[in-house]
Amino acid sequence: MRVLLASNASYDPPRGGSTRSNLVWLKHLASHGHQCVVVSPTLGEADRVTVQDGIEIHGVKDLSFRAAELGKRIRETQPEWVLVSSEDVGHVLVREASTVAPGRIVYLAHTPQFYPFGPESWHPDESGTEAVRRAAAVVVIGEHMAGYVRRHLGRESVVIHPPLYGTPPYRQFGRFGSGFVLMINPCVVKGVRIFLELARQFPEVEFAALNGWGTTQADRDALRSGANTRLLENVPDIEEVLEQARLLLMPSVWYEGFGLIAMEAMLRGLPVIASNSGGLEEAKRGTGYVVPVKPVERYERVFDETHMPRAVVPEQDTQAWAAALRTLLSDEEAYWGEARRSREAGLAFVSRLDAGDFERMLRGLAPCTEPLRTEDRLKSLDAQKRALLLARLKKKAQG
Repeated sequence: MRVLLASNASYDPPRGGSTRSNLVWLKHLASHGHQCVVVSPTLGEADRVTVQDGIEIHGVKDLSFRAAELGKRIRETQPEWVLVSSEDVGHVLVREASTVAPGRIVYLAHTPQFYPFGPESWHPDESGTEAVRRAAAVVVIGEHMAGYVRRHLGRESVVIHPPLYGTPPYRQFGRFGSGFVLMINPCVVKGVRIFLELARQFPEVEFAALNGWGTTQADRDALRSGANTRLLENVPDIEEVLEQARLLLMPSVWYEGFGLIAMEAMLRGLPVIASNSGGLEEAKRGTGYVVPVKPVERYERVFDETHMPRAVVPEQDTQAWAAALRTLLSDEEAYWGEARRSREAGLAFVSRLDAGDFERMLRGLAPCTEPLRTEDRLKSLDAQKRALLLARLKKKAQG
């Protein structure tokens, strides 16, 4: 089986949870003899091709503005399935793929803000929505997002969670009375303002935040200026940070698809205080310390240096956050009880995961047979064939 994945996130090097998720599936496919190709942006100055773990990665400079390169690669590879990841804010890749490979698209719906549909979408797009609706399958990583797709796209999706949490046994990191209160990817939508306010209220406790894709210079300055806050630089292995923490704080105010880092922390016995935003509650698996927030009201068409639109966030009441944090900082029995429940819930969850589920899903799919519009059929042809067809149509019209 030949499979091509298109995404507007970097795969060489890989960046972000969605990329890690997709690579778990692709590595499994490649290890079972399937041909796997990725078309994604390159961080370098020129296009390049690399091979990693049996996966051929085509890095395309400025892919968002050169979507035709994806179409070219699809025609050359002739894959049975074209996987389009939701990291495609302008929806240029899903439109290109659906016209070049009609009926053979599988949409990997990771981040609701990047979808072309639904109330959380940064960039609603009718043609992109139709391309996803016509896909042979829509894959989500949790039941919460399956409900979101059902409500706002009007079709069912397939829930397949990637086993990207490493191989058990997982190390135990819970520690009462020492270590820092940790946040990942400190930025406005992830709730950095709540994090900083809690640091102010607990001056005797060390708070640390791991620099992420949404962290701006203003966020870094605010963290570095605090008496008990510090900014951590990226590490190759998340365990290097988790093992120094006493608990994880996830005060996200935007709509979360799942919350992969919550599960990573829980597996290692770290209590997690999380907001109730989107799929975060699903990631918590019924454990405690889920705190309501007032979600992002809207996004303005003003972008920061991370290319994020400016989020309009209501003022947050931090009393419940402070109460939860105070309990886990001061009550040893409560701390270890939550650590144990978190680890047990995480282990039960990952024990059911199998990278082979994605391969089995692809093998069981049938191409979507819904007819394309005439203009879409024309776009699916390369330039030479399109010119030939138009010439024939013109000749026929002239009699």
